[in-house]
Amino acid sequence: MRIFLPLLLTFVAASVDGFAPSTIKETTKPSCCHGNSRSLPLLSARASSLLSASTTKQQQDDVTSTEDRIATAIALLTRAAETKSEDSDSVVEALLDLEKLTRQQVKQNPSIADATVQALSSSNVDGGGEINDGQSWRLIFTTGTVNTQQKRGGRINYFPIKAIQSFNSNTDPWTIENGIYVGDFCVLKFQGDFDWTVQPSGVTKLTFDFTKLTLLGFLELQLKSGEVASIGASTGLGAESNVQLVEKQGKRAFFNWISADENIATARGGGGGLALWKRVTNNHSY
Repeated sequence: MRIFLPLLLTFVAASVDGFAPSTIKETTKPSCCHGNSRSLPLLSARASSLLSASTTKQQQDDVTSTEDRIATAIALLTRAAETKSEDSDSVVEALLDLEKLTRQQVKQNPSIADATVQALSSSNVDGGGEINDGQSWRLIFTTGTVNTQQKRGGRINYFPIKAIQSFNSNTDPWTIENGIYVGDFCVLKFQGDFDWTVQPSGVTKLTFDFTKLTLLGFLELQLKSGEVASIGASTGLGAESNVQLVEKQGKRAFFNWISADENIATARGGGGGLALWKRVTNNHSY
């Protein structure tokens, strides 16, 4: 079991600019206007109207620019998820840009986070009238935790092992699964639950814990709260911060979730690592 645990824990634990108003400096009233004070209110109203229009246009341009940059980042990350051939540094840059821009959007419009969790974890009713088992995602790229990067002198890039993470918000409580596969056979699976909260800063936090471990599809072990975090930290592949959250603060491990759509999902783990997943179907067509 200890051979497989570090592999998954790499996966788990690694796993603002606002609209600035225009500034108008006061100007000295021209000498030609002295004695013609009645015209000042008209000029002031016109200037106010022009200022309002200018500010509105700037805000619209900023929104368009943000949306364009998000689309550019997502396009690169989608290609990376499909081909695993995009330059690693470009993938990291796209993840960082997407993280910053998405946080800005969520801060101004928290409903964006609601759409994200739906894309991440909720399936539509299928043709047979039954609810599917949430959504599943294959880990494609990870930078690893900050501690892992320091110890290994670099980043972990495209993930070489078949690791599938599933989320299901059709259940109560919401459930999470992490699995390591050889072909289509799951040799190691963690199961637990997760919560989803949106903070005023725009950070979208997914907190989770695992309560059961299944080995080779039949051997089931019950886990204590925070036990997976402890094992990960002891191997050097998990985040020590997750252990501190559990033992010292009574909190759960977490991701700062970035995005999820019909193709990819992105997040920053509690250990500081960035990760990219590709959506996979629930019929094990990975």
